[in-house]
Amino acid sequence: MGARLGGNIGDDLTETHEINVTPFIDVMLVLLIIFMVAAPLATVDIGVELPASTATPPPRPDKPVFITVKPDLSVAVGENIIPRTGLSGALDAATNGKKSDPVFLRADKTVPYGELMDVMNLLRNAGYLKVALVGLDARN
Repeated sequence: MGARLGGNIGDDLTETHEINVTPFIDVMLVLLIIFMVAAPLATVDIGVELPASTATPPPRPDKPVFITVKPDLSVAVGENIIPRTGLSGALDAATNGKKSDPVFLRADKTVPYGELMDVMNLLRNAGYLKVALVGLDARN
């Protein structure tokens, strides 16, 4: 309730019928701060266990070309161990120069990721852009 002060001392105090918005603004600012603090806490990432893929693999070509990176980091095309510098020539011989055919890259699970990326870079530099990674079937 508000009253008007001032004017003649002998006058009666009269009530004013205006809303005082200052407390309303204070309450709204406090609510704004609460929501600003609580909103990031409400968007926590939820841990989800994703299922394994049960998709059927595409059909294999008649004569697939396998590139194998062994645990001792040696590289083999098919059954023949070759130096990394000769990978391009050995692949050209194995695919008859068809760089559009997919090559299958498999590696032992103890091979560091960096070494696998080095072999993939050699494949890309040789012009083989369709590289399929070989793994175990998780559908069983």
